[in-house]
Amino acid sequence: MKKGIILVNSYYDLPAYLNQAYRLREELSRIGITADIVTSDKPGLFIYDGKITLPGGLPDFCIYYDKDKYLSEMLEKAGVRLFNPHAAISVCDDKTTTLVALAGHGIPMPDTVSGLLCFTPEKQVSKEMLDNIEKTLGYPLIAKESFGSLGKGVYKIDDRGKLERIAEKLKTKPHLYQKYIASSYGRDMRVIVVGGRTVAAMTRRSNGDFRSNIELGGKGEKLDADENLKALSEKVARLLNLDYCGIDWLFGENDEPVLCEVNSNAFFGGIESVTGVNVAKAYAEHVAKTVYGK
Repeated sequence: MKKGIILVNSYYDLPAYLNQAYRLREELSRIGITADIVTSDKPGLFIYDGKITLPGGLPDFCIYYDKDKYLSEMLEKAGVRLFNPHAAISVCDDKTTTLVALAGHGIPMPDTVSGLLCFTPEKQVSKEMLDNIEKTLGYPLIAKESFGSLGKGVYKIDDRGKLERIAEKLKTKPHLYQKYIASSYGRDMRVIVVGGRTVAAMTRRSNGDFRSNIELGGKGEKLDADENLKALSEKVARLLNLDYCGIDWLFGENDEPVLCEVNSNAFFGGIESVTGVNVAKAYAEHVAKTVYGK
């Protein structure tokens, strides 16, 4: 019997998030594969006698819709094939690590300064660091928390005063600073790559916010991705070893793509609605081919 699991976080019940699991279960069922939706508190993984144990035996695969890097690593080490692999999830979950992994591979990205981590909260933010950020990036600039999604933890900074305030707010969290891409204000491109192939793309536009996330009120429109955008998106997925991802591109000079971020478990409900592409089907078929050879 062909059987896997779709693992979702026990504490996260956003409808768009849960829709991912239901849609994938439906499409897997259509090709003869049973997949139970399992919350992250259910596997019961533990280390016993120096070995990782999974009560009830191993599923054929796990589509992993969580960001708990410990659980994903334990599942993978126990012998479960994860979609996406543990290392890919870990890299994409950290925006700074994503950029470091892609640097030097010809992927266009904004100039970036990594924020210094402060382990002593009462210490003041380094003036030299702030001077370097100003000199390197200019104003306005963007600050991002390294861990976050749906546009949360992203700040537009217009002057030294706000830079000082945001730097103080973020100093104990992993974060980064980037050059502001003015030509992409309120708009970007989302590209979905499955199994190394571009399957859907859309533009997203906001009404008055520099972020264009649909979850923040942005509107999507089908995009016929050109060969350059497809090639760049597929290269990013290949470099990060992703089975599935949503890659967000900013509009750079002459509308050339500039990397914003990579989402290893990007929502696909919006892009399915906008483009008419059955992303869940493409993902289910990739899982079937990878695990069962068809």
